Amino acid sequence: MEYPEDLKYAENHEWTRTSGSMVTMGISDFAQDALGDIVFVEVPEVGRQVTAGEAIAEVESTKSVSDVYAPVSGTVVEVNTALEDNPELVNTDPFGEGWFAVIEATDLSELDRLMDVATYRQSAQ
Repeated sequence: MEYPEDLKYAENHEWTRTSGSMVTMGISDFAQDALGDIVFVEVPEVGRQVTAGEAIAEVESTKSVSDVYAPVSGTVVEVNTALEDNPELVNTDPFGEGWFAVIEATDLSELDRLMDVATYRQSAQ
């Protein structure tokens, strides 16, 4: 199981990578493994205003359908349209090509409530 050190993690297994006010997000290796083979991903629309904790995307696997939650509040400025045709990218590269969206955060202090890698690793077991 992969747990990149430079990321922050939400309780619902979303990860975040921050650059300035831009927060790239996806689901963790733990989450994609628990879901099994991903067969469909619905990403949010560009321009959508989101609130931290709000369901903004959906992942369908051979096992179940799960919501994906916004880790921060802000505006969706970019989405990974490659997931429409290749949802399996979430399984094969959850922290790279399998990202979901980029949110321009309105309050970066919301990231403080997320877990560092050590805390997430413990909670994900």
